Amino acid sequence: MKKLIEIHALQNFAPSNLNRDDTGAPKDALFGGSRRARVSSQCLKRSIRQHFSDLVNQHTLASDDIACRTKRVLDALVKSLKEKGRAEAEVEEKSRLALAAVELTVKDDGKSEYLLFLGQREINNIADIIDKKWDSIISSQTPPAEGKKAGKAKKQAAQNADPELKKALEKVFNGGKALDVALFGRMLADMPEKNQHAACQVAHAISTHAVEREFDFYTAVDDLKPEETAGADMMGAVEFNSACFYRYAVVDWEKLVENLQKDTELAAKGLRAFLEGFVVAEPTGMQNTFAAHNPPEFVAITVRRNGAPRNLANAFETAVRVRINESLTKKSAEELAVKAKALKAAFGGEERTFALNLPGIDLNGFGTKVDSLENLLSETMKALAAEKE
Repeated sequence: MKKLIEIHALQNFAPSNLNRDDTGAPKDALFGGSRRARVSSQCLKRSIRQHFSDLVNQHTLASDDIACRTKRVLDALVKSLKEKGRAEAEVEEKSRLALAAVELTVKDDGKSEYLLFLGQREINNIADIIDKKWDSIISSQTPPAEGKKAGKAKKQAAQNADPELKKALEKVFNGGKALDVALFGRMLADMPEKNQHAACQVAHAISTHAVEREFDFYTAVDDLKPEETAGADMMGAVEFNSACFYRYAVVDWEKLVENLQKDTELAAKGLRAFLEGFVVAEPTGMQNTFAAHNPPEFVAITVRRNGAPRNLANAFETAVRVRINESLTKKSAEELAVKAKALKAAFGGEERTFALNLPGIDLNGFGTKVDSLENLLSETMKALAAEKE
């Protein structure tokens, strides 16, 4: 029985530049024939992962429940092995050789060839195996022939490694029950069989209305400049926009449980943390300049059974336009509810929806109203628990 948890949010940001492109301008996209503001899914997921780290600091999540994306896994292993009492002179070489056994090469600068997304439990277990297999990790491998391609050199290093070490290390790469790996997935280029398919899909946020870029011309004055000297000492321009974003994500409950090695308690805790993070976490781009800290004013969460996910972005295929004294957020929420009702009438399906409805729109059958984020999350988790029974 397939169960999906979908979340929809409308978030009206004041002037800001939350997610920049390669020119420094706010990201955008064409949708429905008009230019829309956009925040990438990568940016949104990064914000949620930072929220997970905050929950660790608040002791809501354990440090082992999350992952890190890094090229510096060697540094983490060296630190852990030193704490285990291993000699500083050997820990780096032993760690390099152990990683080479599974074709994860560390370059001369101490960094891996690409970013590795590893759960903290995976990193800890790698260190434990190196510590346990310490004496069998030796640098007796035949050096690669001059001019040998990197790929072949990696395979040779792996073939020359202790088979028991290699077997033990390969078992470690299982996601480590890290919530962010389980939700967002990962790819290990040198170990494709250890890839993890994401349990969650996050859409790019787009504005419900058409936007145009604006420019802030700024100047700065040297505080120690003589009084009689006129003019600015620095000047420039920053691009920005202001937009009401529609945001959407969907979580496959069964896949999340599978990725977390059947730990339903951790899956429930992780799902709630994700939904909370989706609502409260913000992109950090240029917030010191704009301070656009504007929480969502309409959030709906649906627990859907045996049906396909429904991104409601087409509610805004025709860009929303408002008259003077009309609320853009409210108008967008009304369009969202209308689209949800139309799709439900057309395609049916078993679902329960709860909505945090600050604009006070007529939900038009789009779920049950709740009065706080806490109640929204609690009612969602209760509905999911009822579906599991």
